Amino acid sequence: MGHNHGGRDHPDDRNRDLYRKLGRKIDGLQVRVPWREEFHELIRELYSTAEADVVTKMPYTFSTLDRIAMVAGYDRAVLSGILNGLTSKGLVIDIFLKDEYYFMPSPLYVGIYEFTLMKTGGLSTKEKAKFLHAYMKDNNAFFSANFGNDQKVSIMRSIPHEEAVRPEDYTEILDYEKAVALIEAVDTYTLGNCSCRVEKANVGEKECKAPLRTCMALGRAADYMIRNGIGVPASRSEMLEAIAVSKEYNLVLNADNVQRNPRFICQCCYDCCMTLTGIRKYGYPHTVVTSRFIADIVNRHECLGCGKCAKACPINALTMLDDAGARSKSKKIPSVDKNICLGCGVCALNCSTAALRLVKREQKVIHPETTFERIMMQCLERDTLQNQIFDNPGSITHKAMRAMIGGFLRLDPVKKALMSDTLRSTFLASLRLGARVQGRGWLLDL
Repeated sequence: MGHNHGGRDHPDDRNRDLYRKLGRKIDGLQVRVPWREEFHELIRELYSTAEADVVTKMPYTFSTLDRIAMVAGYDRAVLSGILNGLTSKGLVIDIFLKDEYYFMPSPLYVGIYEFTLMKTGGLSTKEKAKFLHAYMKDNNAFFSANFGNDQKVSIMRSIPHEEAVRPEDYTEILDYEKAVALIEAVDTYTLGNCSCRVEKANVGEKECKAPLRTCMALGRAADYMIRNGIGVPASRSEMLEAIAVSKEYNLVLNADNVQRNPRFICQCCYDCCMTLTGIRKYGYPHTVVTSRFIADIVNRHECLGCGKCAKACPINALTMLDDAGARSKSKKIPSVDKNICLGCGVCALNCSTAALRLVKREQKVIHPETTFERIMMQCLERDTLQNQIFDNPGSITHKAMRAMIGGFLRLDPVKKALMSDTLRSTFLASLRLGARVQGRGWLLDL
């Protein structure tokens, strides 16, 4: 079976069904991807027919080469070559554990979108940006599919700029909320071009002056990107310098939404960032999970009413209103929309008098402990958890169980109960036990 690294053996009508199946496969991962003709154009450019066939047949979750060969019905040597091409393009993610590689189809985010725009070779960056932009432009359906039913588990969480936190609340910042601590906890890094800014720059829509080279990968994620030529190694000092530079450009620090072993830190700007667009343009407040802090006026009398904080906010969460208590009738003071404030601290960095600072939120903010937990809860919200539990697309038994369990988990009362504070821990414990029973306990440590 042939393999075209460029993914350009354009399908005729007979192959359209193959790419429709591929679209359904990607839509069945942890991020929903509603079908549009633009998506068909995108995937037929990125995946050769051989690559599309392998991805549709391989398990939904991390699996060894031998298991994929058995499930997909491929010769091991042929499959190895195709998978190597897919991982080098960022269309399949691989990790090295227990002396062998495990492979999983890349979701759209974080995966296909980021890796293909960061990767050189194959289609030109301009072509890839054009196809990805065509799919995401004015695509409220994408955000609605992932957040339109009040879903709260996102891939990303905001990290507070530490300088923006009120001194008396500074001791409340945990290590997993500190960008510097996340960097210092590992020793493998890549610092690459931000895929969102690359996309916008290549379609002529980048208006900000933020630098491109701000996308950080950590630990295993950095190892994957280096191994597959998607990113280049960076030093710890380069990572720390990039964090320092982010303050100059009012960039939001958004990290992997886990407490242990986060894979990335993004530095997101107002006009390019896709996830911030979900909040600002489409009104879905959970496309980025908030930090445990929130912006607040801590010294009303020190506020100059200059409006720099409101101007800097990347999601328009601050509005300047008349200050009824001021001596001057013309003085204005910022009002914080607590429903959407990320607790990122960009506003406070622009307050010269420290009148505005980040303070600890009153309401509880839950960040998943591990990638396993985040994916399980994310898939539960998006009606794809059954694919993670019964992951063999070619098994009749698995297909039947996916249909039965999927129908049960889609029931609103069931989903709400399992997501609740009362049952969430018990439910996750049962999923962890199931992973161990299936011999996949190593997933719990990712």
